Amino acid sequence: MFQLLIAFVSRIYAFFQRSMPTNILIRATHIRRGLKWGVPAMLVAVVYMVIAAALAQWVAGGAPGWINLLVLVCLWNAIKFFVNGPITAARLARVRARERRYRDEMLEAQRPGTPVGYRAVAAEPG
Repeated sequence: MFQLLIAFVSRIYAFFQRSMPTNILIRATHIRRGLKWGVPAMLVAVVYMVIAAALAQWVAGGAPGWINLLVLVCLWNAIKFFVNGPITAARLARVRARERRYRDEMLEAQRPGTPVGYRAVAAEPG
């Protein structure tokens, strides 16, 4: 029974990851080409916060109570985008540093007169 429950939950999770718009957008910001859009995508969190505030005001004014679920979904999506921005910025900095090191090593290896596999080491002062 427990194994059936785990299988069911994993299929639901996979479905949500594939089909929900916020998950698709966040997943797109985690690939190399999309890392630069992580911080601008944080602006989507502001939109979600405004929608959540408007819905909360509507509920306070007498709207049905189930609208509170939409408020929670909007707040959850806002949190996802707020957290995603700094994470993608850090990953972008790390990837660019790695690419810069690789490019510098390739340029160093292509310099005429440099033996294959040779890496320049800074001379010690003294």
